[in-house]
Order: sequence, then C-alpha cells, then structure tokens
Amino acid sequence: MKLKGSCHCKSVQFEVESYTPYPFMYCYCSICRKTAGGGGYAINIMGQADTLKVKGMKHVKIYRAILGKTKQNKPKRSTGRRHFCSHCASCLWISDPDWPELVHPFASAIDTPLPLPPERVHLMLDYAANWCDIPKGKHEIYFVTYPEESIEAWHKRHKLYKK
Repeated sequence: MKLKGSCHCKSVQFEVESYTPYPFMYCYCSICRKTAGGGGYAINIMGQADTLKVKGMKHVKIYRAILGKTKQNKPKRSTGRRHFCSHCASCLWISDPDWPELVHPFASAIDTPLPLPPERVHLMLDYAANWCDIPKGKHEIYFVTYPEESIEAWHKRHKLYKK
C-alpha cells in the first residue's frame, strides 16, 4: 500500500510503500510521549526504506534520543533517527541504521486513509505518564515493555500483510 504523508506546514511531503499499514501499536515510552505523542503515545507504521521519496528534504532535521549516560558521563544516544520538519516540528518518520531496509512513519503524519486495526497493542506501559488514559477492552493488548511479536508478524497473524 502506498502511504503519502506530510508535515503540518506542507514543507515536507513523502511517500513510502508499506506491507504493514495498520496503525495498531501505541508506544508510551518517554521518548515517544515527549517528541510525538499528544495522547501520551506515538503510533508508528512500517515501510520499505528503498521506496521512501521525499519532497522538501532540506527542511528535514534529525533527532537522536538520549538514552542515558556512558561510563565516561557522556550522553548515550539511540541509533534511531527521528525525522521532523524544521519549520513546524511535525514528526515524520524514524529510521535506524541497524535496520536499513525499514522506515517507520508516524501514523500522525500520514495523509492516506489508514485501515482500522482489529486490535490495538499498548506497549512500554512501565513508562506511561500517570495521566495517560489507556483504553480497556477485549481488543486492547498490553505490554509493560516491548512485545516479542514484530509489526510484520502481527500483520501476518491477522492476515493483513499486504505485499
């Protein structure tokens, strides 16, 4: 499925092919909450990095989250690169050199109508802010940290993988 996305001010527009377009995974970690999550979480989708096409790349900046300190008291940075618009600060996508074949657009940046997932996975709940209203229900799945099941495996299990 071709996904088209943009930042709020439209300085950056992008498209990417995704075999896994269902926005089912809500991340409550402090990085997602503080950089992208108005509801206390962020939702990422997965796309094929070699299909990513960007208009306005000169307006894209990258943030690498600080994960803590090294033994030498220097900041330990995440390998993940959070791409955002330098004008309006909209979060666009995450990439990571450890998985060069993938890119993870933020669902909030996607302009293409996305399919509704049959369930929602809430992860990194040990890091959720106390004010987060985490939905309860039979189609809500919870993890205190990160689940073992990948985005691709979740889509395949639900017969939603679109290649």
